Amino acid sequence: MKLIKHLIIFLFLLNLNNILYAKNPSALINEIVDNAASILSSEDPVESKIIKLNAIAERSVDINGIGLYTLGKYRKSINDEQKSKYQKLFKSYFLKSFSSRLVDYTNPKINVVSQKKINDKYTIVNSILEATSKRPQVKIDWRIYTKNPDRPLIRDLIVEGLSLARTQKEEFNSIIQNNDGDINALFKTLEEFLIK
Repeated sequence: MKLIKHLIIFLFLLNLNNILYAKNPSALINEIVDNAASILSSEDPVESKIIKLNAIAERSVDINGIGLYTLGKYRKSINDEQKSKYQKLFKSYFLKSFSSRLVDYTNPKINVVSQKKINDKYTIVNSILEATSKRPQVKIDWRIYTKNPDRPLIRDLIVEGLSLARTQKEEFNSIIQNNDGDINALFKTLEEFLIK
């Protein structure tokens, strides 16, 4: 009898877990925004906020997919060892730049306005970062990768029409091109950013 009771509790928790992760894209963004706002408005030390913000990013952003996209055409010309090194560097770079940009906000208010399914792989969620006395209203579109509908992941942010992933790709490609196609120049740039 005890075993059956534990089994029922386990199945309930498993089902609850599936419900929590089977989100539509708008619900995902609302949850991320609420969690981030709660962290940013807390009295926690900056280091603690950064750790918590990074945990949100690792859970909800396709960091590996963004990294490969930002490498552009060069992802086809590097070997497995270089690709592995790049992915580790990019993840650290992404998390550091993500949390360092966000940590200065005390309580960002982002309202989800709508969502539009582009195809089976992508949905765009439209939102507005409310204006404050220090900054104007900002339009933010979230590009959500929905190939696995049970685990939607953020692939890009389009801020006032400017794709952050595309901008990063252009920057990385410029670094490599200006160094005769040498991927090590990009590695060096990322490493320098990480030790700042």
